[in-house]
Amino acid sequence: MSKHNNQNQEQAPTVEESNELIAQMQAKLDDISASGKQPYPNTFKRTDYAKDLQTAFDGISKQEIEEKSANGEKTQVKVAGRVMLNRGSFIVIQDMSGRIQLYVARKELDDETKASIKALDLGDIVGVSGYIGRSGKGDLYVHIEEFTLLTKTLRPMPNKFHGLADVEVRYRNRHLDLMTNETTRDTFMTRSQIVSGIRRFMLNERFMEVETPMMHPIPGGAVARPFVTHHNALDMPLYLRIAPELYLKRLVVGGFDKVFEINRSFRNEGVSTRHNPEFTMIEFYQAYADYHDLMDLTERLFNELALDVLGTTEITYQEEAISLQAPFARLSMSDAIAKYAENFDMARISDREYLAEYVSETLRQPVKDVFGVGKLQTIIFEETAEHQLRQPTFITEYPAETSPLARRSDENPEITDRFELFVGGRELANGFSELNDPADQAERFHGQVAEKDAGDDEAMHFDEDYIEALSYGLPPTAGEGIGIDRLVMLFTDSASIRDVILFPHMRRKTES
Repeated sequence: MSKHNNQNQEQAPTVEESNELIAQMQAKLDDISASGKQPYPNTFKRTDYAKDLQTAFDGISKQEIEEKSANGEKTQVKVAGRVMLNRGSFIVIQDMSGRIQLYVARKELDDETKASIKALDLGDIVGVSGYIGRSGKGDLYVHIEEFTLLTKTLRPMPNKFHGLADVEVRYRNRHLDLMTNETTRDTFMTRSQIVSGIRRFMLNERFMEVETPMMHPIPGGAVARPFVTHHNALDMPLYLRIAPELYLKRLVVGGFDKVFEINRSFRNEGVSTRHNPEFTMIEFYQAYADYHDLMDLTERLFNELALDVLGTTEITYQEEAISLQAPFARLSMSDAIAKYAENFDMARISDREYLAEYVSETLRQPVKDVFGVGKLQTIIFEETAEHQLRQPTFITEYPAETSPLARRSDENPEITDRFELFVGGRELANGFSELNDPADQAERFHGQVAEKDAGDDEAMHFDEDYIEALSYGLPPTAGEGIGIDRLVMLFTDSASIRDVILFPHMRRKTES
């Protein structure tokens, strides 16, 4: 180990040491209670945030601040936060916006305040009233005039140098991760900005925000395996929604021409770096529009979000340069197969026997008897092309067989007016011109039921209520869903979806 590491790297405390620290912290809390003080006061009112002060005084020198103070123009502030560092004369606290130093002028403080400050542990939460100053090193600080211990920590903070290196510990203890990891805090601040930016964009486009049920009598709106629950009073099964689509389109039938919902949806599927069983997306519908209109709108949305949140449309994701500048590439599924599938005979792209052989022999994927040409084409695309779509690319003309809610193309009824947007080899959005022919929709639902009867757990149910609503007349409409979690991954250069979900699902801890 280098000399530098010997001087600066601390060893993680042993279990015995941690227990001793916990006992010491509890003893300090007991002393506070025994003195008759309120151990958890709630009388301090913060007026200032760390980052706001850093910004407000950026470029103002130590001399200028001192001259103003000497002239009786001290900038009085009240800050609060968690103690992150204690350097004797200077204490560093952290609030939701960032960090700022506190200056301890011991000669100016009474004995009780000095004793409280001396007894501080890292992780304690304090409130301070004072005035702004700047140190000889140039760091902004709050000169302490009044000090209040607001919350006594009863557990030691993660080791300063080791931090939370174990990602599973970070996910299970997000509160500790947020306390100690600036990158994590920045990620979730960015996530909040993205969601707010999406909402502003949609409202400016005259979309109306709505809310639809999260528990459905039958699962619908997407091809996925649902979570099942039970309503005791009604004695009936319910399904956590896999998508709000069918409810949103009923609103368009009812006359709300442009609607959106930022929603939580649930799919009973595997957990991976790209999948979480509970996820967030925006889904929106626009009457008198087609899927081309929504591709244009999506380009504008991504452009504006990138500029608003990141300040640029040129980003780096996992060391790969990606441009979110419009226009995005547009490629049909068959053209994507022609471009990326090795040793594939495009002359036989509609030959089921050939497609089944290619899927089973070349791609080593299972083939069921119920799989038609469209299903096999989709498998080939997903296995050969999807991961190679690095720059933003709209894939269009999906088979009707795998698009049970999309409108058939007028030129070729075997394909639909549908697109998916891929960036960095991952699907971020799915949209299409909506199927508004109730007879065709009923036929598609029957096809899904046949697949479900054949053993496909992800196939859709037959939704009679939706068919009835459709029979009243759905105007020409286009709809789209965008995965917000994956969008945040892209904007924050996060490799795993768990890095952008505050509380990702984890396996239950097992007793050792």
